[in-house]
Amino acid sequence: MSVPRFALVGAGVIGKHHGRVMSELSDRLELVAVADTVLDRARSLTDERGGRPYGNLTDALAAEQIDVVVVCTPTGLHGPIAIEALGAGKHVIIEKPAETTVARTDEIIEARDKAGTLVTVISQHRFDPSTEQTLAAIAAGELGRVSSGIAAIDWWRGQSYYDSGDWRGTWELDGGGALMNQGVHTVDLLVAALGKPVEVFAYAGTLAHERIEVEDVAVGVVRFESGALGVLHATTSAYPGLSARLQVHGDRGSAVIDNDQLAFFHSTPAGAAVEEKLMGSTQAVSAAGPATASSNPGMLSDAHRSQYLNFLDALTGAAPLRVDLETNRQSIAVITGAYESARTGRPVTLA
Repeated sequence: MSVPRFALVGAGVIGKHHGRVMSELSDRLELVAVADTVLDRARSLTDERGGRPYGNLTDALAAEQIDVVVVCTPTGLHGPIAIEALGAGKHVIIEKPAETTVARTDEIIEARDKAGTLVTVISQHRFDPSTEQTLAAIAAGELGRVSSGIAAIDWWRGQSYYDSGDWRGTWELDGGGALMNQGVHTVDLLVAALGKPVEVFAYAGTLAHERIEVEDVAVGVVRFESGALGVLHATTSAYPGLSARLQVHGDRGSAVIDNDQLAFFHSTPAGAAVEEKLMGSTQAVSAAGPATASSNPGMLSDAHRSQYLNFLDALTGAAPLRVDLETNRQSIAVITGAYESARTGRPVTLA
């Protein structure tokens, strides 16, 4: 394939970030179109990053030669746009999460299978060095039997955040609140570390914000196929905003990722004996200095670039696609299962 031609749908905050990543990779791809229902917003982005502005994907597909469509709209619109792109035979990149429900995600999977093209969902933190080191240690058995994990998203979103767009805080377009919109990345890392989730039990509430349908705090417990147990805590009500944190614990080691940094890591290499202790200590080997909690935890990182590079390599057959729809589907199943559990007061079995 020659340099692939990209179309970006959605020129809001995250769309602008994708535009920046594409500019950084201009030797590997070409941005030829930006589509947004607010044409001035699309035009502003094309003025900065290149390409032509369009009011919708349909017009862009009719006017331009496009190989890849990047979907950066509100979550509840991901499915229709991705399916339109797949119906036109295009490859697709979808900003997280793929959709608001498992069923709607499955519709995208069906369209992908029919098109025979590639689809990735942005899960950029799987490409962080901290994540890669932790997952490699788990795969090598250096953490032993992984028994538990904690996914905590302790963030703050002011009322102005939810008031900034009619779609924010709605079930139809946001798909959920603190757990779905803010927490999906950390839930994804919990699933990556602990394996296939099979059951979830949760509570959720709207306790610190007005005029939203979704939760601003959720807690839950996830049971995994291996027997491991995971804890969920997601909130946009933790003023002034702390960090997103993943803890993974096994009987030969533990890892803590805080704000994308490896804040604590201790493993036991294969063949080495575990030191028998009556009680543990936090003075174990640390792979990095302590992570610093951030008052701006929503700040975008450079990790999107790594996932774009993997996608571009997958297009040419140089590397396997590391994150597909099925990968993201597991995280969506955990989150929507948690919502159903919170609604019914009962544990939910995950298909």
